[in-house]
Amino acid sequence: MSESEPAGSRKTGTEAEAEVEADADAERDGRDAGKRDAGERDAASGPETPRMDADESLLAVRNLDAGYGDLQILYDVQLDVADGEYVTIVGPNGAGKSTVMKSVFGLTTYMGGSVTFGGTDITGRNPEEIIHEGLGYVPQNENIFTSLSVAENLAMGAYILDDVPEGALAEVYERFPILDERRDQEAGTMSGGQRQMLAMGRALMLEPDLLLLDEPSAGLAPDLVDEMFDKIDEINASGTAILMVEQNAKEALRRCNRGYVFVQGRNRFVDSGRALLNDEEVRREFLGG
Repeated sequence: MSESEPAGSRKTGTEAEAEVEADADAERDGRDAGKRDAGERDAASGPETPRMDADESLLAVRNLDAGYGDLQILYDVQLDVADGEYVTIVGPNGAGKSTVMKSVFGLTTYMGGSVTFGGTDITGRNPEEIIHEGLGYVPQNENIFTSLSVAENLAMGAYILDDVPEGALAEVYERFPILDERRDQEAGTMSGGQRQMLAMGRALMLEPDLLLLDEPSAGLAPDLVDEMFDKIDEINASGTAILMVEQNAKEALRRCNRGYVFVQGRNRFVDSGRALLNDEEVRREFLGG
């Protein structure tokens, strides 16, 4: 992929192979994290939150096995996001968190299970098809066209439409005033925080029902992290469901409705964000005590 081409765009074989190998290496390095099989909890930790029925979920992931090429990363993953819900995935490095997001969006090798979105089976479908269903994805890296202007990036967010949706564009500019101020600026010259806002703005141009966010606070200056989380809160409050992978686990769990803890490519814990924050074992093993 060229520097100016965001993730999710078509890649050459060499570029795609390099990206897959890098992702696989990162996930493999974390495979020794954790001490117990997925789903097990000590009596003191309390029961797991019951799984939703698929017809109650906007997004329903069932028994998902996926990875990169022949390398399996995810095992029997169960995950739900209800309409308008804010869900966070946390866990150690290499636990498979980003792979879950990529699998939902059709960017990994499907090995088993199912992914249903809005009542439609999207298992194994490619991103070009999935985006038409109302699902947006903001990857952690290479998520904007660096050589294009802010306005051109936002227009590219609606590339599947015949015309740029002026209503959606106005809402993006209202939500992210800095983008309005710098609409003619080349995106590659913007700060990290501004680029992340632009990436989210691009994904919002199609007014998705669910927005997937992969490490939105990664690389941001500490004083910008809270602002980024506030923007995500606003997006969710407007009615867009959120599924987020986040390294800042405490803050993410504090803000979300429900959280999942992943270890070794499997579900380890699932509960409300507040319950996970107060869970002694989760705090000790994954949140620094």
